[in-house]
Amino acid sequence: MFEFLIKKLKAHPRKIVFTEGTDPRILEAAARLLSATFLMPVLIGNREEILAAAEEVGFNVKGAEILDPETFEDMDKMVAEMVTLRKGKMTEEQCRAMLKQGNYFGTMLVKMGYADALLGGATYSTADTVRPALQLIKTKPGCKIVSSCFILVRPSATGDPDVFAMADCAINIKPSEDELVEIAVETVQTARTFGIDPKVAFLSYSTHGSGAGEDVEKMHNACEKAKFALPGVVVDGELQFDAAVSPRVMKTKCPDSPVHGQANTFIFPDINAGNIGYKICQRMGAFDAYGPILQGLNAPINDLSRGCNAQEVYSMAIITAGLCED
Repeated sequence: MFEFLIKKLKAHPRKIVFTEGTDPRILEAAARLLSATFLMPVLIGNREEILAAAEEVGFNVKGAEILDPETFEDMDKMVAEMVTLRKGKMTEEQCRAMLKQGNYFGTMLVKMGYADALLGGATYSTADTVRPALQLIKTKPGCKIVSSCFILVRPSATGDPDVFAMADCAINIKPSEDELVEIAVETVQTARTFGIDPKVAFLSYSTHGSGAGEDVEKMHNACEKAKFALPGVVVDGELQFDAAVSPRVMKTKCPDSPVHGQANTFIFPDINAGNIGYKICQRMGAFDAYGPILQGLNAPINDLSRGCNAQEVYSMAIITAGLCED
C-alpha cells in the first residue's frame, strides 16, 4: 500500500503541514520524510525552538520549511482571507488572534496554497483539528458532511496484504440513511486511493431481511440508495459481517449476494459499531489501523491520535499527502 502511495508522491511531490512543530514524534517523522525526498514537511512554530527541540532528540530537520505565525510575512493577507471566509462570524482582531494558533494557521496555509495537506492532533484534540477544517477548508461540492475512514492492513499467506476500508468509525455518531450513502461514496474513493477494488457491505445484525428493526431498515434503505449513487461498484446490504467476508457463510445466508463473501469496504450503522469493529480488527486480528482519514473536505486534512508514535505520524503523513488530487 505504501509503495503505491510513495510512487504517486514521487511523481507529484507535495508539501504537508505539521501543526505541532516541536513535538518529538513530529520531528522524527519529518526527518525521515526529508531523507526520503518525496514529501516536504512544513513545521509550524518558532524556528529556533523547533531546531533546538530537534537537536535535543537527535533529528535533523534543517531542510524542512519552518513557518512561524508571529513572523509570517503574508499574515495580513491571511487575516483578510480568513475574515472573508468567516463571513462576519469573526472580526479581523479575532481572526488575527486565532491565526497565532498552529491549527488555524496551518489550515489557512493549505487553504491559500502554501501547502497541499495537513496533519495535526499529536497534541490537539480531534475537534481542534476538524473545526478549523470545517470553518476554512469546508466540504467539497456534493458533500454535506465530513466523515472518517480507517484503512486496515495485515500480511496474508498469499503474499498480497489484506487491505480493508471501514467507515464511519470516528466522526458521525448516528448517521442517517442519506449520510450513510455519502459516507459510502467517499469511502469508495478513499479505498481506491489505497489500491482497493471496492466491494461494499452495509453492515447490520441482519442479512437480507433475516432480522427486523429500525436499524435494519436504515441499512437496507441506505444500501439501495448507494447502489444508484455508485454505479459500477459492487454494493450489498444489509449484511451481517460473517456473510460479508465468508464465501461459505454467504452461500448459506445470501447466495445471490454480488459481494460473494469478499467484501473489503465496510459501512457501519453508527459510530459505536464502527469504532468497536475496527479496534477488534486491530487488537485481536493483528491488523495495522491507519486513520481516522477525514473524508469530504476540500483538501486532505487528517487527525492523529494523541497517543501516536513517530511511525504512525510518518505513515499518516504519506497517507494524507497521497489523498491529494493530481
